[in-house]
Amino acid sequence: MSEEKSAVPAWEQRFRAARVSLPDWAEDAPDRALYVSNATGTYEVYAWDRATGDHRRVTDRPNGTTDAELSPDGAWVWWFDDHDGDEFGVWRRQPFAGGPDEEAVPGLAPSYSAGLALGRDGTVVVGRSTDEDGTTLHLRRPGDAEPVEIYRHAEYGGIGDLSHDGTLLAIDHTEHGDAMHSAIRVVRLTGTATETATTGTATGTGTAGTAATPETVAELDEVTGRDEPRGVACLGFAPVEGDTRLLVAHQRTGRWEPMIWDVATGVETALPLRDEQGRELPGDVSAQWRPGAGELLVEHEYEARSELFSYALADGRLTRLDTPRGTVGGATGRPDGTVEYLWSSAAEPSAVRSTAGTVVLRAPGAVPPASVPVEDVWVDGPGGRVHALVQRPAGTTPGDGPLPTVFEIHGGPTHHDSDSFAAGPAAWLDHGFAVVRVNYRGSTGYGQAWTDALHERVGLIELEDIAAVRAWAVDSGLADPRRLVLTGGSWGGYLTLLGLGVQPDAWAVGVAAVPVADYHTAYADEMEALKSLDRTLFGGTPEEVPDRFTASSPLTYVDRVRVPVYISAGVNDPRCPIRQIENYVERLEQLGKPHEVYRYDAGHGSLVVEERIKQLRLEIDFVRRYLDVAAGDADGESA
Repeated sequence: MSEEKSAVPAWEQRFRAARVSLPDWAEDAPDRALYVSNATGTYEVYAWDRATGDHRRVTDRPNGTTDAELSPDGAWVWWFDDHDGDEFGVWRRQPFAGGPDEEAVPGLAPSYSAGLALGRDGTVVVGRSTDEDGTTLHLRRPGDAEPVEIYRHAEYGGIGDLSHDGTLLAIDHTEHGDAMHSAIRVVRLTGTATETATTGTATGTGTAGTAATPETVAELDEVTGRDEPRGVACLGFAPVEGDTRLLVAHQRTGRWEPMIWDVATGVETALPLRDEQGRELPGDVSAQWRPGAGELLVEHEYEARSELFSYALADGRLTRLDTPRGTVGGATGRPDGTVEYLWSSAAEPSAVRSTAGTVVLRAPGAVPPASVPVEDVWVDGPGGRVHALVQRPAGTTPGDGPLPTVFEIHGGPTHHDSDSFAAGPAAWLDHGFAVVRVNYRGSTGYGQAWTDALHERVGLIELEDIAAVRAWAVDSGLADPRRLVLTGGSWGGYLTLLGLGVQPDAWAVGVAAVPVADYHTAYADEMEALKSLDRTLFGGTPEEVPDRFTASSPLTYVDRVRVPVYISAGVNDPRCPIRQIENYVERLEQLGKPHEVYRYDAGHGSLVVEERIKQLRLEIDFVRRYLDVAAGDADGESA
């Protein structure tokens, strides 16, 4: 190890090490691919010509870029251009081989993205979301001067998929008002955009062109009029010309499972997914078409880990693909029959691998230092057994305790912590902390009932589960109750601030990144997609159910906070906007509560590596100052 290298602590090496996402390839040009990497220190989009081995950076912006898509012929790279992370912008495109960027669909004003569909014949469907218009979808056929609005609704929705021949469009929508359980509408797109628009029923004046609704071919709504809503979601049309089969995810059995729905005939085909021993797969299951549509690539997620299977439609045979124990962060079937997937575990960094036994894409530079594996813990909570992932600092054993412990709470809330590599938790471990992550009610991967439990008593339900795991951590001897840190980002940051007020004696310090802090103001300022989710969670708007928003708002309990609070916030954040955070900070100041605030010029988090390191360094320093925790070997040379 060089002298310069040894001066960089292991936790910083993990952040600075280059990473790559799973490459996405062009449907009709499989040697052309896109991926996202932080190789230059900022997450940007890269084009990869697999035939020549050439890699080219497509975007170069101060605050990074991650949203991009290839046209089916591989000729164009589309990327979403927002302003410093505010997620409000337009689509641009440039040639795959390089060249100047151009506005991809002139005539559409900036918006939040609600999806993009690129047809093989040049058809484009752009999804937009704004506070003023709700969700709108816009169609542009080859040769049309302007896009035409073909869909509009106040509730949130978006593009599901465009059929292989470009004649059918699947729309995921929540017109029924339940943002946690979407429905699907399939519409027919015929002729030019103008012809499509004039054959439907007008829906109002659009941003560009004439607005109209195309012909509806099929509907799948298992929410409207149901006592127990079940969500459905588009997984994609079969990749075959003229094929009207749509792969759909559904919750009919109380968890996510795939099925095939022929939108032309209405025939639904269940997929009995059982392994080689005849056992049904537990947990949530998703799928995608493999090239040729004769098989499906099945993604199985269960208890914070995932695995892959291939499903033969002809005989219903399910075959497990050889992936290590851990988490598959994405997978794709290639035309040559192999499957490429992004894999990691809590101990081992991510890599893009192939079922052929090779590493498909390796980030340049050194491999980041490994971390420690997770332990699974199950704790009885008020709503059922709670799953937590626990990590102890390297070199410690279950008898070495109690330890200073970080409860790192995941965001979402409809998300979950998994056995995957993460530089943040690894940094706390390097500094001598144990790390506990809780998949509270509201988390995905444990069935619909667990996710749907998050209603009306928002935030308070999750804190009950976190409290149950906290009690286990203290009683088991793992955690020192005098040195317990509550931290998280986004929804995890919200739960941190709420927990410091609702459970003031449970924590020694709190660290909240991009949190909801004042729920009434947050609702007023946040992007429409988040407003829709909040209406679902609370059962109405702040005007309709003010008591529920008040009961779930951290600002309500700020006078009860007894420990130091650290908050970081992006000034361009559309999800947890800055004004509501300032309201909370102002109240902390008025009450004389010890706190520090760090504001940065980006949105809901940063895509700049050095900025991420700076933020975590500030958080660790804040916690160590107030808890007087020794640094261990975190500032020395990694092993």
